[in-house]
Amino acid sequence: MSLPVWILTGPTACGKTDIAIKISESIDAEIISADSMLVYRGMDIGTEKPPHEIRNKIPHHLIDIIEPWEEYNVGQYVKDFDTTVHNIYQRGKPFLAVGGTALYLKAIMDGLFEGPPADWEYRNYLKSMASEQGPNCLHRMLAEVDPGTAGKLHYNDQKRIIRALEVFKKTGASISSFQTQFGSKNPKYNCIIVAIEYDRDILYKRIESRIDRMFQRGLINEVRTLLQNPLGLSKQASQALGYKEIIDFFNGKYTLSEVTGLIKLRTRRFAKRQMTWFRSFSNIHWIRAHAEDDATRLSEMVLELFTQNKPLLKETV
Repeated sequence: MSLPVWILTGPTACGKTDIAIKISESIDAEIISADSMLVYRGMDIGTEKPPHEIRNKIPHHLIDIIEPWEEYNVGQYVKDFDTTVHNIYQRGKPFLAVGGTALYLKAIMDGLFEGPPADWEYRNYLKSMASEQGPNCLHRMLAEVDPGTAGKLHYNDQKRIIRALEVFKKTGASISSFQTQFGSKNPKYNCIIVAIEYDRDILYKRIESRIDRMFQRGLINEVRTLLQNPLGLSKQASQALGYKEIIDFFNGKYTLSEVTGLIKLRTRRFAKRQMTWFRSFSNIHWIRAHAEDDATRLSEMVLELFTQNKPLLKETV
């Protein structure tokens, strides 16, 4: 039997965390994070983790589960998510998954494509090629070996193009031939997904306010502390939005004013990519939020959409 799962998502800075907390308070629910950066201990300000006082009152899962120098991927996340869901259902508690990492959400909803592990040497070679010859060269390479995938990807989508080329190099087969299960409904879960959206101008103002708040709370000192650890940061953690730019700031690449503006710019672009992902999800329920809407009102609207669909509670595992 498929277990019903409530998922709350939306672009960065749309207020998912505050809305989820209000829902949890109203129905005594637990929260499972679906954010790829919240897994790291010590990366708090730049990821806007829920404060500890909130997490002490409302159980949060899959937050602070690994050290910042450790690697973590979607495969590990799916296993941790499955275990967490099983344990919560055994206790008979309601819960909701909350986050904006589209790959994690897609893996929950559609199942996971288990591909070969990363080949960093080959990835770096492809990145160098793209830097020298332009991103079109990688897209042309992919079109020769996997035209189906190439036709679905923009030539600037370097990350996914490189992954597709990597899979072909290591297996001799196209990534599309492996992805038959990734795109059909995950038999484990019956997912009900609700997403928050704002008009672009409003969302961008929320993003800028959020980043200003991060700097005021001490984001620069947080990154400095992380870098002082002799174990450093993992490749994934060091590429996190905001952290990567501040590392470059420490290395003299940007001034403080430049790095602040750059993080805002890249966060706006990230939110745009998130929305593209979310609009590709099937059976997603959208809530159009307005500047005057607070977390309480939005939580009531989200909860209404959840409860109009298949009930969450008392499924048997």
